[in-house]
Amino acid sequence: MAKNKEIKTNAMRILEREKISFTCHTYECEEFTDGMQIADMLFLPYEKVYKTLVTIGSSKNYFVFVIPVAGELDLKKAAKSVGEKSVSMIHVKDINQVTGYIRGGCTAIGMKKQYVTRLDESARDKDKIFVSGGRIGSQIELKPEDFLKACKGEYAELTM
Repeated sequence: MAKNKEIKTNAMRILEREKISFTCHTYECEEFTDGMQIADMLFLPYEKVYKTLVTIGSSKNYFVFVIPVAGELDLKKAAKSVGEKSVSMIHVKDINQVTGYIRGGCTAIGMKKQYVTRLDESARDKDKIFVSGGRIGSQIELKPEDFLKACKGEYAELTM
């Protein structure tokens, strides 16, 4: 057995099962680091790298928003995009329990449950975007439409 076998995440297995083309990029990282630092490590333009944010709505349902790493989630726009009165960020300590992923390795593909997911409008005109691969140290590069297909998401205006 090869020693250097790539560690596949749930997200990668789902993409393969759905026959969705993607490229995995890895980087050395021991703990959480923000998306802009990851983009810098991989020499990627910030506008192509997206972060995954998990919120809870006034209905007590969870919602996932995927926005550019340098962007800030507009909670009003986010709530409106999912038909909620309001949404707020979940506490960092709840990320694993809600999503099955850890902070810094959270992706909308393959969470514990299928949550309503919105991808920022800005991704619409990109040929490819980068999102977490489902663990710290990996990023997945894929077409925005393929990302939406894999996480059953939709586009929405989400940033300030």
